[in-house]
Amino acid sequence: MGLLKTAILGAAVYAAVKYITKKDVITGKSIVDDLSDQAPEWIDKAKAFGQDIKNRAATAEERFSE
Repeated sequence: MGLLKTAILGAAVYAAVKYITKKDVITGKSIVDDLSDQAPEWIDKAKAFGQDIKNRAATAEERFSE
């Protein structure tokens, strides 16, 4: 039974990797290519969000310490 589960899991992982790395006929880019192109933008947004949270926490701390 364990061998069957492993074979099914392996086939599913293989199919998923093939799907996300398959090049689109129209654009010539894969899902992985699109994600890697958008990653720097997401990192910048995450850094800005983190800074905003720190600023909110600092102002809330100042308000409650008075």
